[in-house]
Amino acid sequence: MPDIPWSTPSRPAPGAEVYVMASRFETATLLGAVKFLLKAPGILGQIRKAPGAHGVALRARVPRRTFLTLSAWEDQGALHRFARSEPHRSSSRAAAAFTKESAFTFWTVRAEELPISWEEAERRLAQQKQAY
Repeated sequence: MPDIPWSTPSRPAPGAEVYVMASRFETATLLGAVKFLLKAPGILGQIRKAPGAHGVALRARVPRRTFLTLSAWEDQGALHRFARSEPHRSSSRAAAAFTKESAFTFWTVRAEELPISWEEAERRLAQQKQAY
């Protein structure tokens, strides 16, 4: 599956501070990767409709069983409200059964810095991993 490029559900106000999240998931099996992939369109659609969502992208590496997500939010509260809503809530609980490893990192940027590059997201995720 090719990368799903950055899309902007709603533009932040110029000069606003935006809350960014990058995540990395590795599934234990190829079947787990397929299950993750099948849930992705619904979650991406949910983000595109979520209040306070300013951007989303997905990098899927199914043969390597690895997925990266990148999203930008009005604030931490908007991200948390999304994460607790359906279908994300149920999907993330179900994914725990076939996820081998996951990592998350959060930071803020000015609205003008969107979209965030994959290189920046991967750099921050690598730093997060080294912190453990």
